[in-house]
Amino acid sequence: MIAPHLTRRLVLEGRVNLADGAGGFTQSWAVLGTVWAEVLAGTGRDVPGEEITLSSIPYRITVRGAPQGAPSRPKAEQRFRDGARVFGIIAVTERDAAGQYLTCFAREEEPA
Repeated sequence: MIAPHLTRRLVLEGRVNLADGAGGFTQSWAVLGTVWAEVLAGTGRDVPGEEITLSSIPYRITVRGAPQGAPSRPKAEQRFRDGARVFGIIAVTERDAAGQYLTCFAREEEPA
């Protein structure tokens, strides 16, 4: 196995609910930490939308390993931020048997 080049600094964010003062809540994102990562784009495809065709590109984002349940371990429904770019995490798995690295499967999103 070739070691990944962890050269991009990404911010890991998790969804939080904030009280809106009227008995409900709004959703926002909170910073959970920063990680160094290797970001690789996959093969793009066009997805037919309701009125337009949308482009969709999957990403494989590799980060250092962390044990299950650790707050530093990324998980599905969290996201990475790189400046104005946002990558929603779809799934996370160990890249190698020893768990030294994790592969996060993600899609680039429009920032909210």
